[in-house]
Amino acid sequence: MGLMKHFDHFLDMPLTVEAVLDRKTMTILDILSLEEGSVIKLNRSAGENIDIMIGGSSVAFAEVVIIEESMGVRVTDLTTDN
Repeated sequence: MGLMKHFDHFLDMPLTVEAVLDRKTMTILDILSLEEGSVIKLNRSAGENIDIMIGGSSVAFAEVVIIEESMGVRVTDLTTDN
């Protein structure tokens, strides 16, 4: 019996997957001051990998890609910390 057989009843369970560019702590005043065109400076550099999160846990790293008119992410590495 393969390993996947043990998880058959979970395979159709929907999970929310988040592609997280970065996180920033801001004051309420800073947030209320935002307007269209405002720029929020992040700590990551352009081209750095982003985090792929499921259930609040990092499961992979990815790079942002452009697919025709849309954005996507390409998984570059799976995390082993969890």
